[in-house]
Amino acid sequence: MSSQDDFADVLNGNEIYAAGFRLSELQARAAKGLAVLTCMDSRIDPLGMLGLAPGDAKILRNAGARVTDDVLRTLVLADYLLGVERVMVIAHTDCRMASGTEADVHDDIRAAGGPDTRSMSFLTTRDQEGALRDDVQRVRSYPYLGNVAVGGFLYDLATGRLSRIV
Repeated sequence: MSSQDDFADVLNGNEIYAAGFRLSELQARAAKGLAVLTCMDSRIDPLGMLGLAPGDAKILRNAGARVTDDVLRTLVLADYLLGVERVMVIAHTDCRMASGTEADVHDDIRAAGGPDTRSMSFLTTRDQEGALRDDVQRVRSYPYLGNVAVGGFLYDLATGRLSRIV
């Protein structure tokens, strides 16, 4: 059961943020024509690592930076309605989704007191670069996307550097 205090820290942070809020004039379109798909890992700052500012790009995040059906649906909207012309798929070093098997993740969730998740797929991979290539190809070949340029990159958490893989 949740209490009001569970979110007090972030609600307080929001009050401070809102007091200086200056983004209301930004357009919904991606100013740089860019969409970025990256991992939900909290060590990644998508805008900062690319030298971007709020409003420059559409940011999509999920576990492992994988191109899922939901990502494709979102990219179609971004392409046709929000000015996206380029898509970066950015995986990262030291990613939990690239360090074990599906069975490992299910077992770890269970060991942490979670439910049996074997009906779910977490899209783990032991071949991160191969998965990145496959995901980029999935975007490139998706029939509902226009002429978006797509690239696959690996972000090094130790150095902050980005390397183009495909």
